[in-house]
Amino acid sequence: MGDIRLMKGNEVIAEAAIRCGCDGYFGYPITPQSEVMETLMIRRPELETGMVVVQAESEVAAINMVYGGASCGKKVMTSSSSPGISLKAEGITYLAGAELPALIVNVVRGGPGLGTIQPAQSDYFQAVKGGGHGDYKLIVLAPASVQEMNDFVELSFDLAFKYLNPALILTDGVIGQMMEKVELSEFKPRWTEEEIIAKSGTWATTGKTADRERNISTSLDLDSAKQEIFNHKLQAKYRAMQENEVRFEKINCDDADYLFVAYGSSARICQKAIEIARKKGIKVGLLRPITLFPYPIKQIQEMLGQVKGILSVEMSAGQMVEDVRLAVNGKVPVEHYGRYGGIIPTPDEVVEALEQNFLGE
Repeated sequence: MGDIRLMKGNEVIAEAAIRCGCDGYFGYPITPQSEVMETLMIRRPELETGMVVVQAESEVAAINMVYGGASCGKKVMTSSSSPGISLKAEGITYLAGAELPALIVNVVRGGPGLGTIQPAQSDYFQAVKGGGHGDYKLIVLAPASVQEMNDFVELSFDLAFKYLNPALILTDGVIGQMMEKVELSEFKPRWTEEEIIAKSGTWATTGKTADRERNISTSLDLDSAKQEIFNHKLQAKYRAMQENEVRFEKINCDDADYLFVAYGSSARICQKAIEIARKKGIKVGLLRPITLFPYPIKQIQEMLGQVKGILSVEMSAGQMVEDVRLAVNGKVPVEHYGRYGGIIPTPDEVVEALEQNFLGE
């Protein structure tokens, strides 16, 4: 067994960053994600691995520090919560437009506006439909446990560098604040300058030498014809993600007459709701999207010949349900159940919503 500890989700994000060879973290405090930066400040990884940890003067400054580090081929990241991610949106679309790898973590809180510090899932649109301007996509991973908070940090960096695209871990105050047993990853050394040049020499700004041309990181091209060609390149990349990187989990789906679709902490709640429903004789399963982009469209469609109805369970007013309906295309009824403003649904409420929507009870 590896290094097993009882840790809070936010703390694990920080520890996983150090252990996967992250070069730099640039952030700004906001509840309920502040422990990410606080843990890094306490751990002082600059003394252990050389990782830089900076509290920037603002969220805008933090994301632009990420842009600078990413353009040099470094593994860099930031974290925030809902309003802070909104402030970072311009920098995030610049990262996507410059095709730079980076990790952003959003520990979602209730909104809109400053809202509440309690957990929500109402940033789904912001995460998977852009959030900033332009036709771009983020790779979006949604952990449902503290263990996945650990695992998805390295996975996010791997995917970000594979596709030269920013990746987002979309979690919430439940997963970020709760404590669970976690097996931490093994330590990996940070890349040397030579390794960065070998891995990223075609795009990273590593300097011009006698045997290496300079690279320029920018998302600006005033020639519309060239910009359209570049946008076609981006869309081809996003299609490749959809083809190759979909991740999901199916629970109790083999004999299911009805289906929950839920991610993150809502998926945890649905697992208990399945137990309650099955004790009442209602055969229900769960399809949990792990990647919110790329979305498990085909995997939902494969269930359509089997199930009589689908309930999208979210801590929002109904955001992911739109993607479920697009996948289903009217072939079976799709309904939404959600609590919002920081309220967490109970398993009994989820079962009651299933009964009311599909069983006439």
